Amino acid sequence: MFSKSTSETDLPVPGVPASQAPELAEPTQPREPLPPKPDQDGPETVTATGVATGAPKASTAQSGQFLTTAQGARLRDTDHSLKAGPRGPVLLQDHHLREKITHFDHERIPERVVHARGAAAHGVFTANGAAEGVTQAGFLAKGVETPVFVRFSTVLGSRGSADTVRDTRGFSTKFYTAEGNYDLVGNNIPVFFIQDAIKFPDVIHAGKPHPDREIPQAQSAHDTFWDFVSLHTEAQHHTMWNMSDRGIPRSYRTMEGFGVHTFRLVNAAGETTLVKFHWKPRQGVHSLVWEEAQIINGMDPDFHRRDLADAIEAGAFPQWDLGIQVFPDTEDEMFEGIDLLDPTKLVPEELAPVQVIGTMTLNANPTNYFAETEQVAFHPGHLVPGIDVTNDPLLQGRLFSYIDTQLTRLGGPNFSQIPINRPHAPVNDMLRDGFHQSADHSGVAPYQPNSLDGGCPFMAGADMGAFIDVPVEVPAARKVRENPATFDDHYSQARMFFRSLTPVEQDHVVQAYTFELGKCYEENIRLRQLQSLANIDKRLADDVAAGLGLTAPAPALAVADTAPSPALSQLGGSWPVAGRVVGVVADESSDLASVSEVLAAIHAEGMVPLVIAPHGGKLGAEITVQRTYLTARSTEFDAVIVAASGAAAPDAADSLDAKAGNPGGHPSLDPRVTLLLAEAFRHAKAIGAWGDGGSVLAAAGIPAQTAGVVVGGAAEVASGVTALLANHRVWERFPTA
Repeated sequence: MFSKSTSETDLPVPGVPASQAPELAEPTQPREPLPPKPDQDGPETVTATGVATGAPKASTAQSGQFLTTAQGARLRDTDHSLKAGPRGPVLLQDHHLREKITHFDHERIPERVVHARGAAAHGVFTANGAAEGVTQAGFLAKGVETPVFVRFSTVLGSRGSADTVRDTRGFSTKFYTAEGNYDLVGNNIPVFFIQDAIKFPDVIHAGKPHPDREIPQAQSAHDTFWDFVSLHTEAQHHTMWNMSDRGIPRSYRTMEGFGVHTFRLVNAAGETTLVKFHWKPRQGVHSLVWEEAQIINGMDPDFHRRDLADAIEAGAFPQWDLGIQVFPDTEDEMFEGIDLLDPTKLVPEELAPVQVIGTMTLNANPTNYFAETEQVAFHPGHLVPGIDVTNDPLLQGRLFSYIDTQLTRLGGPNFSQIPINRPHAPVNDMLRDGFHQSADHSGVAPYQPNSLDGGCPFMAGADMGAFIDVPVEVPAARKVRENPATFDDHYSQARMFFRSLTPVEQDHVVQAYTFELGKCYEENIRLRQLQSLANIDKRLADDVAAGLGLTAPAPALAVADTAPSPALSQLGGSWPVAGRVVGVVADESSDLASVSEVLAAIHAEGMVPLVIAPHGGKLGAEITVQRTYLTARSTEFDAVIVAASGAAAPDAADSLDAKAGNPGGHPSLDPRVTLLLAEAFRHAKAIGAWGDGGSVLAAAGIPAQTAGVVVGGAAEVASGVTALLANHRVWERFPTA
């Protein structure tokens, strides 16, 4: 899937902008538009009513060799308005000017109120058949392959915000099944801030930028957010997840996904089961450290979307296993004392193991961001036979909200006819007209019953694949605005989550709360949140209070202890290394033959090696430089290998690159190499060196005997760093607080 490099001997590097390299001179010979890149795909070419056309996907792209108007008339000039003489004025009759400017003025649509900042990919889901006993959903039958489109996103930020902010991430999947589209609309955190959808405007208004100044953007480190969650304490569990490393994922590829709610599955016999959905990344769950995330926000605010696209282009296709936790559908809808309708609660995997029912592979990038990623419309109510909803009050509100928001965003009720949203199953819905209607309906009787259209469309029976709303008995009750008593516990699962983390992860939670509350102006808000922390865990409250210069309060209520859930920790496993990025520092003094061998070894493991050198161009005749000391930063790399002298480059001057301003650096080293290594070291990344690289590490103050540092021959370093990357980071390098 890589682009061809400038030299046939170079290893390919993702990031090529077009499917054909440009010539130096401006092209003048007319030609058809270039095809998409090999890593790109688009929506299936089905009609607005779900009929496959058989046309190639590129048939929906622009066509023809010449610039035309929207009506297809060829143009000879698009650089000058039609004027009354060279000095004007511009004439109102200029149809090309009016069309071009009018369309430009209207080419933006309202961004999503939440989840505005997103990235997406095409893929395929393959079921293993393990769910056949609990659901009749056809796409979950053994061996069935279903096309999918997945959109990842942040929640709070605008479309123009940065990727690596501390925030919840959306994880939404559209399955184009033979029985209609099914949308699993989830997050990377299994619980939510609120228990009832009526509170959703409140939590989002609290988390969004302050309305008077529109700051801070894409952050929860401000007074209104902590004012709300410290008062509305059902938010404490989700807040704890956000303050953990889960709030700053390393990439979308190393992020879990959750359906959040409890859903009801129905099998062919009509038997029901309650389930929670889980996406488990095959590369493991991995996060950034806080300083790393802050640096990335300035160096590359597109870090997550670039990582996803580059991995797919590189052929390191991200994969997740879809699993379900299964619970009996009892009258009380409880499991082991946990209310399954409370979206602020999870069920520990030790009590209900996750059973894998299929695997998703993302294997193609969108061809057009706006047409696909921006216009895709998800909705928890897009269901297929065999999957139904429950009375979770947050889910019930989402069933209204998600479809309602599309009316404004996508210009009317026909958003399902946008190509990325079209079902791959026949559509005969009797819905007519409206903005952006692109179906050309026939017949005269869009009503039921009718005889003028021969009675079509007909009702389907249960044996014909019809969607059946599960006839759940609704007990006699009064109309009330209240929650069941089982929703009242706001702290025990937050305590369980914190105490299930390893010491290094707990340190990061302490740091996150201290940072976020330290950004609040009002001391009473900090004190109020400290009270909630005291109810959760004494050590957590004491350490955060110490960082704020305050005294931790005593717990205000007794909170039940529950057994820790080791599955909630991200650490302790080993995962595939495909798609990881390794920076190799080299210069003219390097053993370039060994450098080539190491680059090839890294590439053979499915990773992406990037050469970092004092200058651009090439080292020797064969090795292309991808990054220079000026353009490189440690945050781009999962590991760094040094095979160079590290001598100062010609541009190592404060006036040319502020990163060169390192008064404590070693005089023989380029200070940007020192900075690169120092950041990688303190961010617990693997570091390797051979040849002159060993002395560079020593001069940079990095001891060769430290955990996660590999020094030796070139092959030994390559294999050692690869082995370390399987564990993501080298946390044992630093003692915990």
